[in-house]
Amino acid sequence: MFVGHYAAALAAKAVAPKAPLWTYVLASQLIDVGWSALIITGVERVRVDPSLPGSALVLEHMPYTHSLPAALLWAVAAGVLATWLLKLPRWTGVVVGLTVLSHWGLDFLVHRPDLALWFDGPKVGLGWWNYPVPEQALEMGLLAMTGAAWAWRRGTQGRSWWPAPLFLGLLLAVQEIALVSPPGGGATQLGLTALAVYLVVTGLAGLVDRGDRQQR
Repeated sequence: MFVGHYAAALAAKAVAPKAPLWTYVLASQLIDVGWSALIITGVERVRVDPSLPGSALVLEHMPYTHSLPAALLWAVAAGVLATWLLKLPRWTGVVVGLTVLSHWGLDFLVHRPDLALWFDGPKVGLGWWNYPVPEQALEMGLLAMTGAAWAWRRGTQGRSWWPAPLFLGLLLAVQEIALVSPPGGGATQLGLTALAVYLVVTGLAGLVDRGDRQQR
């Protein structure tokens, strides 16, 4: 699961629009932002196996980001911090936290069994990565549905709908680049590349927010 995670951000923006889009976009990938930092420092471990179908990542050790208790802690911390720092309504802060937690749920669908149910506990994952075509269809379908919901919500607020297909198009472009450029190099390079992509997408969402402010 890569750009499919951003479906949670679009759904959250449709449900609780008071938070900036960039907040939800960052929240949807916050666990992977932490993972990128931890594999760069060697705290968590990953290797690449090009012989695998779908994703070539072998996620060997990531209890601090992708175990279920860790995901819950990341979600609670993000919801509290977003509410406090951005002065959001309590319900919107809850939605930010749920967006963070959605990352683990979506990963459960596609990951091979590498998601710990507790720190260093049994690992689970339904393994849709092993079936690349259905897995990609899942990601694209989630984005299409949540993008439509976001566009509809914008319409009910009297705002133009064009940022929805524009942002979706950017996400699809990022996905295509990822598909034709499989991961290579060591963990440090992988972590730096992933972190840069997450921050760039968050920045693009910030530009959408800026455009909305200028329309008001």
